[in-house]
Amino acid sequence: MQRLIAVVLFLFCATSQLASSLNDGLLPNGNFEYGPKPSELKGTKVMSPKAIPNWEISGYVEYIKSGQKQGDMLLIVPEGGFAVRLGNEALIKQKIKVIKGMFYSLTFSAARTCAQEEKLNVSVSPNYEKNDFGLFPIQTMYSSNGWDSYAWAFQASESVIEISIHNPGVEEDAACGPLIDSVALKTLYPPKRTRVNLLKNGNFEEGPYIFSGPVSEGVIIPPHIEDDHSPLPGWIIDSLKAVKYIDSDHFTVPEGKRAIELIAGKESSLSQVVRTTIGRDYVLSFTIGDANNACEGSMVVEAFANKNTVKVTYDSKGKGGFKQARLRFKADSTRTRIMFYSTFYTMKNDNSGSLCGPVVDDVKLVSIRKLHHL
Repeated sequence: MQRLIAVVLFLFCATSQLASSLNDGLLPNGNFEYGPKPSELKGTKVMSPKAIPNWEISGYVEYIKSGQKQGDMLLIVPEGGFAVRLGNEALIKQKIKVIKGMFYSLTFSAARTCAQEEKLNVSVSPNYEKNDFGLFPIQTMYSSNGWDSYAWAFQASESVIEISIHNPGVEEDAACGPLIDSVALKTLYPPKRTRVNLLKNGNFEEGPYIFSGPVSEGVIIPPHIEDDHSPLPGWIIDSLKAVKYIDSDHFTVPEGKRAIELIAGKESSLSQVVRTTIGRDYVLSFTIGDANNACEGSMVVEAFANKNTVKVTYDSKGKGGFKQARLRFKADSTRTRIMFYSTFYTMKNDNSGSLCGPVVDDVKLVSIRKLHHL
């Protein structure tokens, strides 16, 4: 029955030349549950460029079923029953309708297989910004289930765009490459500063799409050097390693529905530059805690306002909890960089060896003369 549905959907897609228009969530067939006809497969290799409904492919692309093995290695399908594997120079792409000039975040799940240095190149076309693409090294797995979800952001140059995910690698085994699943899109609305907070998006409520499945482990937001437009509006990931975007449906979040987990010690930092008045006093307040994800031990978050700094300790039991902290300072510049990082590396206490860290949320910056009660 499933194959019959797939054939019907394929015939529909083959006769339609219009790009898909969608709301926040999965792209059409973004989870690859509708696959090629048996005649378009040679083993697991997809033989026709338009065999996968709603997608166009090139290079060595395989259609992988959950539970499938390569030798003794289990190929992990992140969600559902099917995924695609991008081998040598493999590419998948899809056209969609968007609003010209708007900002969007693309979320997708990926798992390593057999290549030593697996990378993914994510891009959109047309794109009038030079070198605006995301290059994702996926050697490090941050989750404990063998795959991670990643976010990348862009500004739409036209009303119809083509999203591409490409494996630029060439391995001795042409099939070696990452597994891709669950490709979703979300509109980003650039936040504004308010009278009660000089920082934009201080509660992290505006950010990339997070999958609603029961096994979601948040979304990896890559460093700024790999992403011209931040999937976390207002904030810059100006470190060597990524941070993780988490939600209250799957984790303990101090305030609201979203927060940030600093998962790679001092190599995982979060910052925002804000205009300040020289000589004026300010208060930076924030909340730190743990995500209720077995991340245990003594944690330290270091907060900076240019050269001013405070270290905040938090003894995590790994079961959720938080504490508030603040930093008072006098501005010595018209532009002040607010930055957070975790002093130590921490690993989950679940025998997975997965990196984790303190949660940061509810970040506010105010001029102290407006807070007479402080």
